[in-house]
Amino acid sequence: MNDANVVELRSITKQFPGVLANDRVDLSVAQGEVHALLGENGAGKSTLMNVLYGLYGPDGGEIYVRGERVEINSPNDAIELGIGMVHQHFMLIPVMTVAENLVLSTEPRKGPFLDLKQAEENVREISERYGLAVDPTARVDTISVAQQQRAEILKALYRGAKILILDEPTAVLTPQEAEELGEIIQALQRQGESTIFITHKLHEVLEIADRITVLRQGKRVDTVDRAGATEQGLARMMVGRDVVLQIDKEPAEPGEPLLEVNDLHVTDNRELEAVRGVSFNVRAGEIVGIAGVDGNGQTELIDALTGLRNVDSGHVRVKGKDLTGKRALTMLHSGVGHIPQDRQARGLVLDFSLAENLALHDFRDPPESRYGWLYPKKLVEKAGELIEEFDVRGGGPETPASSLSGGNQQKVVIAREVTRDPDVLVAAQPTRGLDVGAIEFVHKRLVQERDEGRAILLLSFELEEILSLSDRILVIYEGEIVAEYEPGVTEAELGIAMTGGAVGTDAESSDTAEDES
Repeated sequence: MNDANVVELRSITKQFPGVLANDRVDLSVAQGEVHALLGENGAGKSTLMNVLYGLYGPDGGEIYVRGERVEINSPNDAIELGIGMVHQHFMLIPVMTVAENLVLSTEPRKGPFLDLKQAEENVREISERYGLAVDPTARVDTISVAQQQRAEILKALYRGAKILILDEPTAVLTPQEAEELGEIIQALQRQGESTIFITHKLHEVLEIADRITVLRQGKRVDTVDRAGATEQGLARMMVGRDVVLQIDKEPAEPGEPLLEVNDLHVTDNRELEAVRGVSFNVRAGEIVGIAGVDGNGQTELIDALTGLRNVDSGHVRVKGKDLTGKRALTMLHSGVGHIPQDRQARGLVLDFSLAENLALHDFRDPPESRYGWLYPKKLVEKAGELIEEFDVRGGGPETPASSLSGGNQQKVVIAREVTRDPDVLVAAQPTRGLDVGAIEFVHKRLVQERDEGRAILLLSFELEEILSLSDRILVIYEGEIVAEYEPGVTEAELGIAMTGGAVGTDAESSDTAEDES
């Protein structure tokens, strides 16, 4: 073993029923290194890191930490060895404060009682030491996703982690927050921390990683230095073929408006107005993208359009029919498909099988059921076809959705919504957590749906995705549509509008022309 390596995995093998998740994988991480673990959904990245963190026991292979062979049978073993892990889906307790979460199980005490002031002081001290600003007194359910992630990182550091594993750390972050996280990782590196981060995003890898290990179908393809690596080359290693990173599509030929939104007002869970007089339409055969920094009313807008939230005032029409305030089932049967931005909370029933999840909307209809009788074999047959068509990996029709990787869960949601042939498809973060090959597939499918006459409303925090797919781009800021652009707009122009800067838009020009006429 190289003495400079703080971690070395040798020939790690991990098998689940019917799936060889890791096939004799080797990985080494040097002291103070930022090491990226790259691969398709289901390639075995998270499984490998769960083995290192003690959540899974390996079926074969050896683990060395600082030159010593070790047995890691639980996360407690990993923590004692200085290994911390921040999971893609955070492990914080929402009703507790940041400080209470961080000191949980290691609470400072004053006699038999928790010394909360000391806990808060401890958290402030470590927060300042690592430059991770977070309020220790804030309740977790009141802070942003980026702040929650900082709290998760601090929790690992508080327990003495010198080797930090970040599982898809930017999957839930805006581009600005992802950039801040990159700065945090580099700051940790300067203090001697070693970081392994799992990601699908090639540009992030090339910005902050020192070395990159690529997995494909459970095997290590190669480990390369960042110097000389390219997005196209890494994508080829991941997928085993050339990948189209920029979608090629014909200009849209839009028809009649299928979705019309007029002067819509919606409040959030705190009874504050989140959507303030929004008006727009989406026509048949076009993709309209909504760009904006997270927290500017996007979630409430999407919920209102899909029947998941009450409308205070205004109108929502689908194919000319007023559906304002109708519930989700009515919207569904009226031709509105919905790819939700939170696949686990709103896209899937995790304890259900893939077949059951894929049939959630249509299980009452033939051929899945007849005269009130459900035909499970029909559900399984249909699921098998969709699993193959959408390349869902990690299981079959009877596999629980909870056992799939996040990216493959997303494919299940997309398969269910797209194949129903909705008139209007509301796609919120449709490629969140997907690898480059899967993103290519989803983008092509959305363009295909557009070309077949669907009206697609796309919400994404990935500006590259908005610019690549959209035929028109709307910018939302503080609950209002503040600008409208054609696809030729630059990221810089969008960024100014997204943060409330002065804009000059085609929409404003056309409004002025109408006023003058």
